[in-house]
Amino acid sequence: MLIKEISDKSIWENFVQSNEKNTFLHSWNWGEFNKNTGEEIWRLGMFNQNELAAVFLVLKIKARRGSFLFIPHGPIFNQKVDNIKQILNDIFQYLKNLGKTEQVGFIRISPLLEKTKENLEIFQKFGFRNAPIHMMHPETTWLLDITKSEDDLMKEMRKTHRNLVRRATKDGVKIVQSSEEKYLHAFYDIHTETVQRHKFIPFSYDYIKKEIETFKQDNQIEIFSALYKGKVISSAIVVFYGGQAFYHHGASSSTYMKIPSSYLNLWQAIDEAKKRGKAIFNFYGIVEDKPNHPWSGLSKFKKGFGGYQENVLHCQDLPLNQKYLLTYFIESIRKLKRGY
Repeated sequence: MLIKEISDKSIWENFVQSNEKNTFLHSWNWGEFNKNTGEEIWRLGMFNQNELAAVFLVLKIKARRGSFLFIPHGPIFNQKVDNIKQILNDIFQYLKNLGKTEQVGFIRISPLLEKTKENLEIFQKFGFRNAPIHMMHPETTWLLDITKSEDDLMKEMRKTHRNLVRRATKDGVKIVQSSEEKYLHAFYDIHTETVQRHKFIPFSYDYIKKEIETFKQDNQIEIFSALYKGKVISSAIVVFYGGQAFYHHGASSSTYMKIPSSYLNLWQAIDEAKKRGKAIFNFYGIVEDKPNHPWSGLSKFKKGFGGYQENVLHCQDLPLNQKYLLTYFIESIRKLKRGY
């Protein structure tokens, strides 16, 4: 087995998108986006002779409390391999050496592996531990099979959701699908309001703008804006990658809470995903059985469209030196304060 960097976009994309378990967080463009925000990245592949067994995107995250290496929802494995445990151990050792060379405090991996005792043990035996942070990327997601007909999707939707989709249309809500900057501005205005309402740390305007600019080059992203009397009152940013559409960002105005625009907006996004031939609409992260959690209402909203839950392993940390203790302390306190 040999690990080396991959510089050919087509080789990377063909491998990632050909695997059933993939995500836009391991796309070529996610790497480009992170480079555009100033992060150092490595696109690495593990080769068995000339055949790719796995790929993994590595980001060097520079934080005030210290830098670390991060693998977002990866690695991605060749579906034909049956020695994932050995592949992971080789990857872990490579990352450990890279981390020491880059003088980072720890390695963090958000695995795209099913949440099982066996998978967790692979990480634990190498020295990984559960990250103190709630999550870097979703670990409990809500997925909807959109290969069904629109009639069937409507029937499987919660009755209240179905009625609210129809009511939004009767109320005169119009959906505009466009990544023009005026709609990004409108999204961010509502996003800022949503942040204040739900008390979470926002992405910067520049961050979201660069994400859209990067994925837009390959027609992989859209902003869905719900207009009421000519004003954007809710907005959603959806990434189209592989066989899925990912509901990555969402926002709604509290001024027009009685107008169910968000329901119609996501229904339009689902329709667009179907037109693009996607099989899954990925609602991204949810929480389960936590009525007092800050995301409880949002989770109920997502689940009302019908679908099923998928769980992957919790984010894993491999400490490399004493610098990790500061990160562990700060993130543990933040988790408690936010009610996660």
